[in-house]
Amino acid sequence: MDMYRLDLNSDMGESFGAYRLGRDSELLDVVTSANIACGYHAGDPATMRETVKLALAKGVGIGAHPGLPDLLGFGRRNMDISPKEAYDMVVYQVGALYGFVRAEGGTMQHVKAHGALYNMAAVRAPLAEAIAEAVYDVNPELILLGLSGSELVKAGQKIGLRTASEVFADRTYQQDGTLTPRRQPDAMIQEEQRAVDQVIRMVKEGTVQSQQGTPVSIEAHTVCIHGDGPHAVEFAVALRKSLADAGITVEPMSRRFA
Repeated sequence: MDMYRLDLNSDMGESFGAYRLGRDSELLDVVTSANIACGYHAGDPATMRETVKLALAKGVGIGAHPGLPDLLGFGRRNMDISPKEAYDMVVYQVGALYGFVRAEGGTMQHVKAHGALYNMAAVRAPLAEAIAEAVYDVNPELILLGLSGSELVKAGQKIGLRTASEVFADRTYQQDGTLTPRRQPDAMIQEEQRAVDQVIRMVKEGTVQSQQGTPVSIEAHTVCIHGDGPHAVEFAVALRKSLADAGITVEPMSRRFA
């Protein structure tokens, strides 16, 4: 049995009406888990159903990707929501995707909050607890994804959910373990080899180099590959090959708990 295991997840189903985003079908040949938008920050019912069908056909684990109700800002702008509002938003969106998964004869694997909701819950315990409670109340068998070391992971563990600590290939980190805000020019990693090296280090050494130059302890159960970049598929293929070469087994996160 391999010592190192990692799930590859990607955000999908983010087209809306006549607007197309991402190369979902191609990415589903490479990743092992799909986070499907639920209509708040992106996505619509037809896109949700189509993406669920594609993921099931390709044997990819399906997760709900609930976000803030902000189509214009793609869910990446903070909103002053209460924990109760967060609970209701998550139950509503997870329930919507859950219906499509059941209708297609599948099983939902996980839930991963999107964008600003994810980042706010990473550092705000009351918000994190509300999201974890929402997921638990819909189905306590679901896996909750959260940023490694975040309040969201802690809240999931506290309520009794299985949790998966997420890391990012193409994002830089701050010394407190949070992601560098996207508005900053150094937030994204553009060089493919640098991103690959960061992932392998996080998996094998349990650390990531912060923007302040200090190492940050990290757990890596699943890595996010952003599907909306121009070279997302090519990067996903290169990363998967590099992981295999490094002796890291790529598999759906559900197998970690099997």
